[in-house]
Amino acid sequence: MNGPSLALRQRSLGDPSAEFPLFPPLTRGCPKTSTDDLAFPLDIVYDYAKVDRGLFEQEPGPDLARWSPLLPPLDAPTLGEGGTPLVPFGDVYIKDESRNPTWSHKDRLNRVAVSAALASGAPGVVVASSGNHGASAAAYAARAGLPAIVLTSAGSPPAVQSFVRAYGAKVVTVPAERRWPLLREIVDRLGYHPVSNQTVTHTGHPFGPEGYKTIAYELFLQLGEVPAAVFTPTGYAELLYGVWKGFTELLLLGVTDTAPRMFSCETAAGGPHAKALAAGLPAAIVELGPTDAYGVAGSVGGHRGVVAVRDSGGEAVLVTDEEMRRAQRELARAGLWQELSGTAGLAGHRRLRRDFAGPVVCIATSSGFKDLGVGGESYPVLENPTLDDLMP
Repeated sequence: MNGPSLALRQRSLGDPSAEFPLFPPLTRGCPKTSTDDLAFPLDIVYDYAKVDRGLFEQEPGPDLARWSPLLPPLDAPTLGEGGTPLVPFGDVYIKDESRNPTWSHKDRLNRVAVSAALASGAPGVVVASSGNHGASAAAYAARAGLPAIVLTSAGSPPAVQSFVRAYGAKVVTVPAERRWPLLREIVDRLGYHPVSNQTVTHTGHPFGPEGYKTIAYELFLQLGEVPAAVFTPTGYAELLYGVWKGFTELLLLGVTDTAPRMFSCETAAGGPHAKALAAGLPAAIVELGPTDAYGVAGSVGGHRGVVAVRDSGGEAVLVTDEEMRRAQRELARAGLWQELSGTAGLAGHRRLRRDFAGPVVCIATSSGFKDLGVGGESYPVLENPTLDDLMP
C-alpha cells in the first residue's frame, strides 16, 4: 500500500553491535549476547533515510500494510487489524484494542509473526497460550492457509478454547510446565514457526513488537500530538516496548519532537519488570502468586520492558485484582467491556494518581468475553415482571 518494507536486519537489544540478517528470525534470542541465565531479544533495524514522512499524513485505519515501510515484510493477508478507536474517558483516553478482528491487541503481533512464518517457508505455526495470543495466532494462520498448533493449559477459559478451535487449530491441553518443552520439540522436529517465547527470560518473536509500533503511529494521528504518558497492561512487555519504539521512530524521523513516558502496569501477584527496574537488572524472574488476570500473569520478564520504561522516564506500576476489577466496572459502565487483564493500564493510572502536562492514554487490550467465568453465570427468570422490577 505504501511501498515495500525497509527492514534491513536484526540486532541484539543487549548489544546493538551484534547484528544479523533479517531472515531467519532468531526466535531463541540473540546467540551472541545471551547467557544461560539471561536472554536478550532481537530488535529490527530499518533504512530510516528512505522513509517518506508523508506516511504520517494518512488517516489511521485497518490493515497494517498502510505502515509497510516500517514493518517487516507482510506476506500474510490482513484480517483488518489496527485502526482501533481512541475513546475520551474522563481525564484519559482509552485506546480500545478489543476492536481488532479477534478482539485483542495480539492481532497486530500475529499479522507480522505469521508473515514471518510464510516468508520462512514453515509448514505451520505453533504457540503456547491460554488466551488471546492463541486465538489470534490460529486466526492469522488460518487466513494464511497454514496449520496451527496451540498448546494451552487446563486453566484457560473454556470459551477461549472454543474460540481457538473455531479457526481449525489443533488445540492441545497440557500441564503448564510441559508447554515450553513441547513447543521446542515441535519447532525442532516438525519445523513449525514459533510465535511464543522459548528462552529463560523473555525474548519471543523478534518481529512481534513491530506490529505494536502501529499503535503509536495511530495515537499520534488520532490525538494530533504525542501523549504525555501511556499506561500499558504488561505481561511480557512486547506491547509496551512496541508502542515505545513507535514513538521513538516518530522522533527519529523528525515527525515529532518528543516522546511519551511509558508506564508498565503489571499484576501485583508477579511483576518481573518492576523487580528488574527496582534492582537495576536487565530482566528478572519472580514467583507468581494467585490472580484472575491471567493475560498479564507471568513470572518471567524480559529486557524490552526494562528498556521502554527506563529510557522513557516512566515507571513500573503494580496493580491488584481488585484495582483492575474497579477499572473494569468503570469502563463497562461507559460501554467499554474489557477483560480483567485489559484494564491494568487504567488501574495503573488510577493507582498512580498523577497529573501530566498533556494527554494520557490507557491501552485497553481485550474484550471482556475472554475473561474467566464468562458465560457460566445463571440469572433468575421473572415470571410476571412489573415496572418496579425493570427499574435500574
